[in-house]
Amino acid sequence: MTPDEAARKEETLGGVYAFVAYFLWGFMPLYFLTLAPIGPWEIVVWRILFSLLFCGILLTVTRTWGKLFAILRDRRLVFWTVIAGLLIYVNWQVFLIGILTGHVIEGSLGYFINPIVTVLLGVIVLKERLRPAQWTAIGVAVAAVVVIVVAYGSFPWIALTLAASFGIYGLVKKQIGPRVDAISGLTLESLWLTPIALIQLVVVASTTGLAIGSQGAGLAVLVTLAGVITAVPLLLFAAGARRAPLTVIGLLQFVAPILQFITGAWILHEPMPIERWIGFGLVWLALVVLTVDSLVAARRTRGASEVVDLV
Repeated sequence: MTPDEAARKEETLGGVYAFVAYFLWGFMPLYFLTLAPIGPWEIVVWRILFSLLFCGILLTVTRTWGKLFAILRDRRLVFWTVIAGLLIYVNWQVFLIGILTGHVIEGSLGYFINPIVTVLLGVIVLKERLRPAQWTAIGVAVAAVVVIVVAYGSFPWIALTLAASFGIYGLVKKQIGPRVDAISGLTLESLWLTPIALIQLVVVASTTGLAIGSQGAGLAVLVTLAGVITAVPLLLFAAGARRAPLTVIGLLQFVAPILQFITGAWILHEPMPIERWIGFGLVWLALVVLTVDSLVAARRTRGASEVVDLV
């Protein structure tokens, strides 16, 4: 096999890994809905604790505890993993509240908006310059939110919180870079959240009561799988992102919100009045503009690099 063939094979494999990750994320609402009547505040506790347990097992099996201890010796990396943990906590908690209160469609809107939030963060935080098409996409997305607020009559706080928390989480992960692998990263994020999870567990137990031990063994088994359900897509995505081109990852990221939208609209039959369709339509238009612009920019960059190579 030639080097070019090996590289293409790796890229294809990376695309498959990333697609499977987004596919699993797309149907994740259905998994958490099977955990009813356990509430969102209790589920996020088990998600944190069992993610930590599963990651500990993975570190042992892969014999990579050394990487984790090396990260802990770097105060800057530890700081960024703490911030990442807090952001993913907000994302997980709001995501679960949305799913278990009948707002799966609004949750999907958040992940549709996320690429636009990422671009906006690039301008605000990283001082990047936007192309005219990117500004157009941001303007259309803002118009979509205004339509939903004014015409539909509700502020999409779940969607905007999910988009903002995951967008900033991605920015933090960019600051961390490849120095923190996926397993170590999730381990530390879960570890820093463990005190919050334990406090939340006590609060839930003393108010509404814990549901995990009162709903049968089957539900208890499903809850214990929360760590696997959380970690597996993340690890697949990390493996895919290392191999596949950024343009492929950018296109595949729409798989999850599309599947979540289908779940909410056609499986769970959440309401989709005309005002909401208009709002979503504007978001999708913004994403088309953003995607086409990204593909054109990537093609121009490749063309310029090929010219340089020839010279």
